[in-house]
Amino acid sequence: MMIPKTYRQWYHCITKECGIAVTQDFISHRLAVFEDPKHQETRRFVSLYGQTHLENIIGWLKKAEGEISGR
Repeated sequence: MMIPKTYRQWYHCITKECGIAVTQDFISHRLAVFEDPKHQETRRFVSLYGQTHLENIIGWLKKAEGEISGR
């Protein structure tokens, strides 16, 4: 499994390979977790993939949110 390096790769991975719809609910839930550094899932993510990748994911979620809302 490749770790995405760009928004386009991440979006393809989520929507095509994982079959997850990138909806406002999905984005809100993921941001609530990933923007909480004390959340167990966030700490585990950082231990596996690093802080830089977490920051990328948060940025990509916000970009997707902007696309959904037309911002």
